[in-house]
Amino acid sequence: MLTFPNNFLWGSAASAPQTEGHSLLNGKSLTTWDKWFELNPEKFNEKQGPKDTSNVYEFYADDIKRMKEIGMNSYRTSISWARLLPDGKTLNKEAVAFYRDYFEKLNESGVKPIINLFHFDMPWWLMEKGGWEASESVTAFAFYAKTAFEEFGDLVEEWTTFNEPLVHIECGYLYGFHYPAIVDFKKAIQVGYHTLMAHVLSVKAFKEIKAKGRIGIILNVTPTYARSDSNEDQQAKKAADLLVIKSFLDPCVLGTIPNELIELLKEHDLIPVTKTGDKENIEMYPVDFIGINYYQPMRVKAPENPVKPAVTTTDLFASYDWPDKRINPYRGWEIYPEALYDVAMMMKNEYHNIPWFVSENGMGVAEEERFMDESGMIQDDYRIDFMKEHLTQLHRGIDEGSNCFGYHTWTFVDCWSWLNGYRNRYGFYRVDLENNFERTLKKSGIWFKELSQNNGF
Repeated sequence: MLTFPNNFLWGSAASAPQTEGHSLLNGKSLTTWDKWFELNPEKFNEKQGPKDTSNVYEFYADDIKRMKEIGMNSYRTSISWARLLPDGKTLNKEAVAFYRDYFEKLNESGVKPIINLFHFDMPWWLMEKGGWEASESVTAFAFYAKTAFEEFGDLVEEWTTFNEPLVHIECGYLYGFHYPAIVDFKKAIQVGYHTLMAHVLSVKAFKEIKAKGRIGIILNVTPTYARSDSNEDQQAKKAADLLVIKSFLDPCVLGTIPNELIELLKEHDLIPVTKTGDKENIEMYPVDFIGINYYQPMRVKAPENPVKPAVTTTDLFASYDWPDKRINPYRGWEIYPEALYDVAMMMKNEYHNIPWFVSENGMGVAEEERFMDESGMIQDDYRIDFMKEHLTQLHRGIDEGSNCFGYHTWTFVDCWSWLNGYRNRYGFYRVDLENNFERTLKKSGIWFKELSQNNGF
């Protein structure tokens, strides 16, 4: 029996844009996703856009009952910036009522709300001004954060500013996957810096208004694994560590941007525009805890034909396809639970053993109806095995003193996933898109209830 610490958080994670629906209703303004779907619906899987998603806006009360039924004691979701402040300034009273009732019902059911502020859903009014490229985004986000703390601070004790900030930086400005889908390393670094300062000023606002509870950030980081011990591969690993891990973890936890990262950016003419006082604010406002999203490891090797100054990250490090990997064929992602132990040790040994939790971990599978039994229940043993393997490694880390306080899966009910729509499913509950978003429990939900009740397995 692997037993986890007392009061361990067992739950799931989701986001407003991926679950709420009503994306063009109830006073909410457009986000980049709403606008992009309007402009280019053909880019989206089966033309599944952000309009309805899983309709949590209507189903949240019943969903909370379902959370309780499978033993969840916590749930992380996000507030929609475009719903709360449709023009960035004016409070949407209907949104306030919706979120207050949502969070109250979570608390009443014994499901601790962990509330995130930004999950890739940039309001269109700000995108038209340049989005995260514009310095205005920093103060606009800090104002939004302060508004959220004031409106919901009596109901929420665990806050996070951003979910996976690297995603909107890399996908939007380096790899061309998300809107505005450009490839510009210099812009990407500036976007990253503005995101960091938006986070820092939000933590500052949280501390200044003396909000109760704690504030953190959710990052998708994992130790990098180099192809070999050669100097070239180790230099690639070092560059990847600096850009992908230390760029946010160090300032958010240690209060400083690594000098080696600054030197790397100078070397490639990538230094962002900064403001007086930024350095002091970074130093003064570290987080109280960290969320770590983990799905797959990062394996790197030296680039074969690098350009200098670097045009993109592949000029600094290249992806390495480890020949011995196990793969989830539906996502094309490597399954490597051992990295979760390495994360636990990294947080213990390099980041003051700060409190942290696994804020996302999960397995996406397409066409799960293949695994449906005669009763209509999906027999997703592959998901149970995935969780067991990762929890075993997490338990090793906790056993060796890493200060981990929870494990959240992605996700509770099947949700919409950006350009992929509903292609891959992750939930404990199946969502039937053809039948008014009806929820049906999967086998993994039954197992999770036993896990939570036993505080281990």
